[in-house]
Amino acid sequence: MNPTSSQTARNEGLRVWLNVLNASLSAVEQTVWQGRDLAEQTLAAWTKIVQGAEGAIEEYQAIAEQAAQWPERVKRMKETGWMLAKVASSYRVWGIKSAFLRRCDTEKAFNKLHRKNARLFRDVSLKQGGAFLKIGQLLSARADILPKPWVEELRVLQDQAQPIPFSAVKHTLEIEFDAPLETLFQVFDQQPIAAASIGQVHRAQLHDGQWVAVKVQRPGLDRIMDLDMAMLKLFASSIQSMLPPTDLDTITDEIERSIREELDYRIEAKWMQQVGDFLNPVAGIVVPKPISAYCTEKVLVSQFIEGTPLMVALDQRQATGDHEAVSDLLGRLLDLYLRQVLQSGVFQADPHPGNFLVTKDNRLVLLDFGCTMALSDSFREGYFKVLGATLMSERDNMASLLLGMGFKTRSGKPDTLLAFADALLSQIQQAAFKQSNDAGYWPTQSEIVDKAKSLMAKAEADPVEKMPSEFIMLARVFTTLGGLFVHYKPNLDVNQYLFPHLVGPALSQAL
Repeated sequence: MNPTSSQTARNEGLRVWLNVLNASLSAVEQTVWQGRDLAEQTLAAWTKIVQGAEGAIEEYQAIAEQAAQWPERVKRMKETGWMLAKVASSYRVWGIKSAFLRRCDTEKAFNKLHRKNARLFRDVSLKQGGAFLKIGQLLSARADILPKPWVEELRVLQDQAQPIPFSAVKHTLEIEFDAPLETLFQVFDQQPIAAASIGQVHRAQLHDGQWVAVKVQRPGLDRIMDLDMAMLKLFASSIQSMLPPTDLDTITDEIERSIREELDYRIEAKWMQQVGDFLNPVAGIVVPKPISAYCTEKVLVSQFIEGTPLMVALDQRQATGDHEAVSDLLGRLLDLYLRQVLQSGVFQADPHPGNFLVTKDNRLVLLDFGCTMALSDSFREGYFKVLGATLMSERDNMASLLLGMGFKTRSGKPDTLLAFADALLSQIQQAAFKQSNDAGYWPTQSEIVDKAKSLMAKAEADPVEKMPSEFIMLARVFTTLGGLFVHYKPNLDVNQYLFPHLVGPALSQAL
């Protein structure tokens, strides 16, 4: 990279971080004004009570509940805003400091700064939990775009959030089942085996001898999620003018829908059973079975399956030079999602690596169905046709299909839609048709950046004003999987996994 382009990249990075900082400070300022408004509402409600106005007590109680949340809102906003401010300012100083470093020392010093900031982000994510932690989990899977120190430091977020005390776990279990813990389980390990943003998992044994995984929701999560979703929408609104015009409302609404659905474990148990039944005939893939008698809104008990986290298993195989095993695991991961999306129409939509295990006998385990998407038959058929048209480079057909699925640009022209489709599907297309010597083709980081710049330019010129909500979850899935593939670069014959899912339904439709 020449000095001019290097300086441009630094300036662009500085602009982004300062935008984030400004949005964070705006959110903090908005929170303070909300507190002031709350005080005025409280005074008005109390005046009504003194005057004996009907319904005033209920109004006052509602305000009291809001007031109880307000100190926590300020605390969370303060900690998050301060962290982002420190990260932003450090990159800002770096833009000046790097000019005085020897070129041979620049990369080492920049990686050190990346690691320091990533650890700060990680620590705040672990402490905050809730939706903020889920953002960190998603970032941890984007090895294709994030610097290596960030990926390494954020990886712990995949299954190691700050655990809740055993006393709180015991209390939740006994309240949910109205029975002592000893009556429910013969053995219950007090130390969690995994802790995530929504809940944590303990290993236990039922009285019939079966070992199970007990997922218990974090106490008070409803209140925390309300705060985090308010912050998310406020943050999105604050930076909307800095982003290419797009259907931001659909994006934030879909994120909120999926996160709120995660708060009811009965829904998750239903999806776990349904997807598990669908994938049961597939060799090398396993989904834990829920124990329906032990599933409530805040507790989910399922079959316990022991395994190694996916990225650990991939790193182990890569370290020993077993590239065939790496390719096999990632190929099965691709097949797993193609089956769910194109055949079942119901898919687990949170594919961060912490939600996959690899067993000793090399089976791939799919976990955590809190975020699951069900596609309508019409959307699934449309997506199937778009994928086929992409592979065949049928641009006019792609454009017509995307418009028919509910996408809409400001001008009505399809160019921006085609750019989005390319960004989402081109890695699969290139891997299918640019293989050489049995090696898959995966883009470099600079190619990914160039494609992103092209997409941003098209979105600026002709923004996407409407997109179907289903697309948000599909994009989340395939960009996350794409990040893993680009990072590990498997020697993979994509056609082996892709074409059976395209040819089978096509023949059925023809008949």
